[in-house]
Amino acid sequence: MENLVKNQIFTSVIDGYSSEGFGVCHINGRAVFVPKTIKGETCEIKIVKVTKAAVFGRLEKVIDLSPARINAICPNFGKCGGCDCMHMTYKEELRFKLDKVNSALKHIGKLDYQTDEIIGSDEISNYRNKGIFAVAEVNGRPEFGFYRERSHELISISSCYIQKELSFRAAKAVTDFMAKNKLKAYDEKSGKGTVRHVFCRQAVHEKGAVLCIISNSGFGDKTQALVSYIRENCPELTGIVLNINKNRGNTVLSGDFYTLWGDSNICDSLLGVKFKIAPQAFFQINPPQAEKLYQRAIDYADITPSDLVFDLYCGAGTISLCMARKAGKVIGAEIIPQAVENAAENAAMNGINNVEFICADAGEAAASLAERGLKPRVVVVDPPRKGMFPNAIEAVVSMNPERVVYVSCNPATLARDVLKFTELGYELKKAAALDMFPRTAHVESVVLMSRKEE
Repeated sequence: MENLVKNQIFTSVIDGYSSEGFGVCHINGRAVFVPKTIKGETCEIKIVKVTKAAVFGRLEKVIDLSPARINAICPNFGKCGGCDCMHMTYKEELRFKLDKVNSALKHIGKLDYQTDEIIGSDEISNYRNKGIFAVAEVNGRPEFGFYRERSHELISISSCYIQKELSFRAAKAVTDFMAKNKLKAYDEKSGKGTVRHVFCRQAVHEKGAVLCIISNSGFGDKTQALVSYIRENCPELTGIVLNINKNRGNTVLSGDFYTLWGDSNICDSLLGVKFKIAPQAFFQINPPQAEKLYQRAIDYADITPSDLVFDLYCGAGTISLCMARKAGKVIGAEIIPQAVENAAENAAMNGINNVEFICADAGEAAASLAERGLKPRVVVVDPPRKGMFPNAIEAVVSMNPERVVYVSCNPATLARDVLKFTELGYELKKAAALDMFPRTAHVESVVLMSRKEE
């Protein structure tokens, strides 16, 4: 096998995709990852990086074009690190994402199972209800945008295909005010400057939009002028919040929050259930797709009015409250105290009385239910990208539920955890992929596992 060397040029056929959406070809026995290529294309590829673990190439020329190739409509595609699939049709993007889930289940989960269902998004543009922009000095002026992939170099932007228009207008109002008043953007190296990030969230099913300005120091006697300028340019806003974040790290929202005007919270709904959302609270980025995801989880759970449902990693109670209308009782567990408080508030706001929220990790929550003699028929888990710890899986299995519904944002950790569940007496019955973030490489999944018969 001939070693590959940087700057070599080859002609090769793209025969698959990586989990990040890169095209993959094979040259001299090595897999080569090439961004902006499409399965089936014959391409001229320049080798740009060679390591023991991986080889990366750059697309020089497409010799045999795929019918799935389109012109990316965003001038920042490939620069800002946000989108991965703008060079392909949406149909091809969904094919890539479905293959990503099935590949993980086969190679990581070691399962002889394949789903043919992926639930696409009705909207693939301007779907994000939340826009977070970094702010930095560019050529002596405060600008907003996104960091170039794997760097903290700001890519200034004037539009974004997947964000709401209000998010841009709000960010522009802030940076324009800064320029007019000679206010500097925050500098990571020196720790000096005013604005670090601008964050705008807009309700989709309800009315309301809140702008949160993340600042190192605040605006002093210019605060009211700032509020007036933003309201003049963004009359749709219902609240403006200042977050004083003196943390020298990368955490965007940290420290103290002050309401400068209006209401700091917005309300939105999922499957008819209303949720109060604070600036620092988690809420789904694409609510219409989240509704499809939650509905599929409810369908898989097959809940009856006498069922006890246990919702692990319940956050602010979104899945718990959506399932409560069909269950006898739902108990949600979450380790973050503020989220548990928020979940209880959301239950009260909706008049939902058959839910209970406890602040505990998986093991503690399972022990708590066992002490009370409670045995859920259905357990729902919606963990973060890192998936479940083995002791959390063991805690779920110890409750001996008939059904386990696993909602995932990471096919690799989903497949790893499904393998663990199968080793402990469960089998995968159903699975579906869902596209929550069109034009990116991310894909959601929901699976049903049932307890094996003795």
